[in-house]
Amino acid sequence: MAQMMIGAIATGAFVIGAFFMRFWRVTRDRFFLLFALSFWIETVNRVLLGAVPMWREDTPAYYLLRLLSYALILFAILDKNRRKE
Repeated sequence: MAQMMIGAIATGAFVIGAFFMRFWRVTRDRFFLLFALSFWIETVNRVLLGAVPMWREDTPAYYLLRLLSYALILFAILDKNRRKE
């Protein structure tokens, strides 16, 4: 059951990333590009969690990928609010 949930979360994150990529193609705003990359990094993290037995939630690499994903979101928000257009 846990593998199925991990797969569902990975699929959801991939689809959300695809939506942000579609918005980026229309607007060319890097805010959407960074959000898409963030969700795709989360997708990779979930796929590794489900597919690789040694990739567990208590390994440092797992948290570093999540930290990178969340840092991209934070950077995108800060960058969007600081830019002068």
